[in-house]
Amino acid sequence: MRIGVHAVGRMKAGPERELVDRYFGRFAKAGPAIGLEFSGISEIAESRARSVDERRREEAALLETYRGDAVLFLLDERGKNPTSEDLAQRIARIRDDGRRQAVFAIGGPDGHDAASRAAADMVISFGAQTWPHQLIRVMLAEQLYRVATILVGHPYHRS
Repeated sequence: MRIGVHAVGRMKAGPERELVDRYFGRFAKAGPAIGLEFSGISEIAESRARSVDERRREEAALLETYRGDAVLFLLDERGKNPTSEDLAQRIARIRDDGRRQAVFAIGGPDGHDAASRAAADMVISFGAQTWPHQLIRVMLAEQLYRVATILVGHPYHRS
């Protein structure tokens, strides 16, 4: 199963970018052994629309274009906060059900619109706090690498 990331906003050079590249690189190497392939990151510019609702709608339309028929994991503070093991098992079930693609979507400063949240297969939160876009990418990259290590049977310190 191919796993991609759709992100509103561009990641600039710096320590966060280095961490993102490191963990997505690790995921890309570990994933194929368990049937997961990292298909990369699709970055789109933040909408320049005047209203929040219009910006959210424009960004949602671009997400739907990118998503196609992929399973959608939406990152949103209103989502569920699964453990790493729960996320790994969810991804494994989706892979084992024969789904060919999954997308993790990171919204812009205004977040995702209600229609996108309703259309998502799973809405995930990394906590109720507001996190900078760059740190969310780091946390997502690390969690996808952790998913791969859990699914490959590497000892997990929380088990």
